[in-house]
Amino acid sequence: MSADEAKIARGTPEFRRASFALFLAGFATFAVLYTVQPLLPIFAQEFAVSPAESSLALSLSTASLALAILLAAILSEGVGRRGLMFVSMTLASLATGAAAIAPDWQMLLALRTITGFLLGGVPAIAMTWLAEEMEPRSMAHTMGLYVAGTAFGGMSGRVGTGILAEHFGWRWAMGATGIICLLAALGFIFLLPRSRHFARHVQTGLRFHMQAFKSHLTSKGLPFVYLIAFTGMGSFITIFNYVSFRLVDAPYSLSQSAIGLIFLVYIFGIASSSFAGSLIERFGRRRVLPAGLALMMSGIALTLASPLPLVIGGIVILAFGFFLSHSIASSTIGLLAHDAKGHASSLYHLIYYIGSSLAGWIGGWFYAAGHWPAVVAFTLVMLAAAFAAALRINRLVS
Repeated sequence: MSADEAKIARGTPEFRRASFALFLAGFATFAVLYTVQPLLPIFAQEFAVSPAESSLALSLSTASLALAILLAAILSEGVGRRGLMFVSMTLASLATGAAAIAPDWQMLLALRTITGFLLGGVPAIAMTWLAEEMEPRSMAHTMGLYVAGTAFGGMSGRVGTGILAEHFGWRWAMGATGIICLLAALGFIFLLPRSRHFARHVQTGLRFHMQAFKSHLTSKGLPFVYLIAFTGMGSFITIFNYVSFRLVDAPYSLSQSAIGLIFLVYIFGIASSSFAGSLIERFGRRRVLPAGLALMMSGIALTLASPLPLVIGGIVILAFGFFLSHSIASSTIGLLAHDAKGHASSLYHLIYYIGSSLAGWIGGWFYAAGHWPAVVAFTLVMLAAAFAAALRINRLVS
């Protein structure tokens, strides 16, 4: 029996348990991380800060998450994946509850920064666990379910927070998110099978890790995948950060609950990521990845229209294209990285969240300078670079 034959295969009870456990991991991570996004206009008003400053409640979390991912990936090589993911989810949920009672803006930002750092034990390690434990033909399907969990978590955190904030205040909304995600962490550790293919690395010196990171950054294909991670996530978060500011103003003047409900478009992201593996099998990775990025660009361009249904329609197309692209790009890491896959996936998430943090913050400058058309132009330029990178990747994978 080969190593791959001994791994978890699609259709088995272990596959179903692992898939749901990773769905819960994605849910908890993104619910905690993005629970503040619909609250940014509330923060701007309550704490008397600008839109760009209010976005720091999210940007600082994603920035600290990006840095923590590298440390978590290194730590997981010695202590294992499963337990580290559980501890990360649990502590981040507790920190979210603490942020709900923060007395001032500075303390809120500090707790959000800590929350992001604690979450670092999930994203890259989840991808590495999949690469180690899943049979290769089943990996794209499970990765799609994990990304679907991130989409569901992002949607639930945003929609639920928006509705609860309007009726009970933002503090109760954040506190509820922390409790729900703590329960998800308990479900995760109960369901996820124990690792059978994890091997501790004895070469854990700094030089070993730096060489591993360098080899991925200088490889033929991975830098282009990382570029897609930066620009794709950066443009997606920028749109969602500042569309709330656009829609609370005239002529829309939407309520907090209505803005929260807009994040229901994540349902389309859940759908696209869930059948990403099937699309690859039918049409091939070469066609589906550029198509997902093209959908993102089309959706963003459509939000320039004035009628609200067209704006929402554009966001729907954006969400569908983003989660499709992210599912495929992230699963490509395992194909292009031949050694130190944990380091390769951690770099992907590092750059992914740097894109979220940096572009999401810079987008506030564009909004202040030229309002929505400037934000759209900024994100379309980033996605044009992502599309070019996808064409380059097509020469390296089938």
